[in-house]
Amino acid sequence: MAAATPTRRARTGTAAASARRASSTSSSTDRRVNLLICERCGERADHPQVETEAVIRCAHCGHRWPFLRLPLYCLTGPSGTGKSTVQRLLAAEARLADRFVVLEQDVLWVAGLRDDGGEHRPFRSTWLRVAAMINQSRRPVVLCGTVVPPEFEPLPERALFERIEYLCLTCDPGVLAARLRARPKWREWDEPRIAETLDFAAWIGANAATMDPPMTLLDTTGAPVEQTARAVAAWLDERSTTLRAATPPPP
Repeated sequence: MAAATPTRRARTGTAAASARRASSTSSSTDRRVNLLICERCGERADHPQVETEAVIRCAHCGHRWPFLRLPLYCLTGPSGTGKSTVQRLLAAEARLADRFVVLEQDVLWVAGLRDDGGEHRPFRSTWLRVAAMINQSRRPVVLCGTVVPPEFEPLPERALFERIEYLCLTCDPGVLAARLRARPKWREWDEPRIAETLDFAAWIGANAATMDPPMTLLDTTGAPVEQTARAVAAWLDERSTTLRAATPPPP
């Protein structure tokens, strides 16, 4: 059952005036940090018009403003390959903290965004928007969760990123099945669901190299999680060198 919408009490007198002032300030701030809201007219665009020089153009008034068009890094792979465990290690890694923002994708898998459609479009679009806003802090997002290029690349919010790179964790089918069977019962990993995941893993293995863009595969079979985390950090390090050269200094 959906939760009831909270009831709002009417404001009067000084409280109402304070609320109006706060609302006005908030709206101005939103226009500065929300890339989908025009800085000048305040209109919202769900399909951002991004020009090649990392400039957004408002479809309503024609106003143009620059933004940081950084990459998005996706640590992906089928369930059971180690993404969440590696994510916790990466988030605690001091040498990455000043260069990346490491996030767990499933925290937004909630009512309203939990769409059973094949590509989970509301969920995917929301994450691209969140990551693009975070990128304005000059640190790109490392998004940890299952996703493949056909789920991100066609979306209008994709234009907010210079590129999206995918590092996909994999492992031996027998090991993967054993990991999923060992999960707590509340996670509901029955045999049909395990078989579906194994099919998905096989599909990734067969198609990763030909996707647009291709996904890099990292086999975690038999590897300690610390070793996998180091390999992921090295993958990010390799890309951050190019990123530092391409990102303009703060004003």
